[in-house]
Amino acid sequence: MHGWIQKIFKSRVTSSAQREQEAQVPNKSVCSVSRESSSSISPCCSLPSSSSSLGTAPSKPQQPHSAPSSRRWSRDYDVFVCNSSLQSDIEEAFRLVSFLEASPRRLRCFLMQRDACPGGAIATEFCQAVQNSHLRALLITPDFLQDGWCKYIMHQALAEEPMSNRIIPLLQNVSRSQCPPEVRFYYQIDLSSNPERGYTLVNKSVLNYLENLDKNQKTLDYSTDSSSIGAISSPREREADTQVYDPAGMPTENDIEER
Repeated sequence: MHGWIQKIFKSRVTSSAQREQEAQVPNKSVCSVSRESSSSISPCCSLPSSSSSLGTAPSKPQQPHSAPSSRRWSRDYDVFVCNSSLQSDIEEAFRLVSFLEASPRRLRCFLMQRDACPGGAIATEFCQAVQNSHLRALLITPDFLQDGWCKYIMHQALAEEPMSNRIIPLLQNVSRSQCPPEVRFYYQIDLSSNPERGYTLVNKSVLNYLENLDKNQKTLDYSTDSSSIGAISSPREREADTQVYDPAGMPTENDIEER
């Protein structure tokens, strides 16, 4: 009897121990899964620290540079400076060009004594430079009035656009009455008394002209867009606008009476 009770007690103890082991197995599996998941996630979590250790920030996209006026850059030079071959006139022209080309103005100037192609024909060089320049500054001095090439350039510039605002007469040691009659009606800048003020006026005139190029370009683009929008009308609207009535097809009085 006593042995039989011990067997029952042992069987209960073993069954309870098995139940405890079975309950511990899922806990271990859950722990192992959580450890594996944490180990698999840890490399991803370590990426920010690695990137911060490198100290490299993402590069910002570069802003596109503003495109200059296409009409301005259609010509090689902003100003063509015409002067005589007298040394004093050449020096004055160099001072003017140095002023216009200096920062922040940075205008593109053509000076014959500096920018002409060696070995080229003088007439060809002059004509190409005049055509490739927006404005033409004429340094009118006593020697300018006697220089044949200066007169040739002046006439060449006038032949292209005789009544335009692209010619700037610069008077030095010359009165208005001595100015050539071809450019006497133009607004003139006197360099005799205050050259620096005259250079500033030349710079202002060139900048105003270039700004007007931008405005004219925008106006032209707007008018082009408007015309293109107007062209996208319905066929019936275009027929109504362009319909031509033929008098021969109109009904006569006899036709009306017959109806």
